[in-house]
Amino acid sequence: MEKLIKERKGIAIKAAQQVGEILINNFKKPIKIKSKKDKSLVTEIDLAAERKIVELIKSKYPQDNILSEENKFKTSDSDFRWIIDPLDGTHNYIRRIEIFGTSIALEFKGKMILGVIYLPLTKKLYLAEKSKGAYLYEGFPSSGRDGRRIKVSQRNLENTTMVYDSSIRYNKKPILASLEKIVDKVFNLRMFGSSVYHLSSIAEGKIDLDIEFNDKLWDFAAGLLLVEEAGGKATDFAGKKWNSSTKGYIASNGIIHQKVLRSIRSGDDGGNG
Repeated sequence: MEKLIKERKGIAIKAAQQVGEILINNFKKPIKIKSKKDKSLVTEIDLAAERKIVELIKSKYPQDNILSEENKFKTSDSDFRWIIDPLDGTHNYIRRIEIFGTSIALEFKGKMILGVIYLPLTKKLYLAEKSKGAYLYEGFPSSGRDGRRIKVSQRNLENTTMVYDSSIRYNKKPILASLEKIVDKVFNLRMFGSSVYHLSSIAEGKIDLDIEFNDKLWDFAAGLLLVEEAGGKATDFAGKKWNSSTKGYIASNGIIHQKVLRSIRSGDDGGNG
């Protein structure tokens, strides 16, 4: 089992590197854009990046299942499933905003065991393995540079920097109601429009809280594992551990998690700790 995971980890890292090159090489260039049914946008670069990841996976593990944002793939009876978002932050990418990245997660028998996030413009690769911690590589593990173990922050609620779901238009009332309950209890609020950036920043201790209502599994599979392996916590809005069916989630440094849940669910004062 260890060998099977190690081999796939190598594929995930290689895929992230090659997709990163595609994203950088086409950034700020004219690209074809299409609108999807939910009014979100997809570009030819999303699709090219997806093809590269799928090609690398299928060349080595043709029976592995793949769940991706852009296309559906045939399923098999394999215990392994890859969950990929080739370009997270597509709208940023289109607008030439320099916050975007790639997410690649690996699931085994329904449990997330590996997560890779790559932010190509900063050349930061985040790696999480179940029960083995979270690491940041300034470059790639294959470059010979050692990764450093990363940890979530220890800040309390009144000092929290929070990131929040930017897809307010999809369900305005509950999203704005929850924001109203929590925004006065934290230090400040940001919206960067990229789940991989939000969640890797929590794992690295730069941000303390992320609240999302409309993310899909490919948006958060690698990122929530990264947060947990960095010592943080991730649950749905009922406080239950997240899984592949989770629709909305709270990810935090763990210290503030219960108070955030109470605040959002009831509106009661969460206190300062």
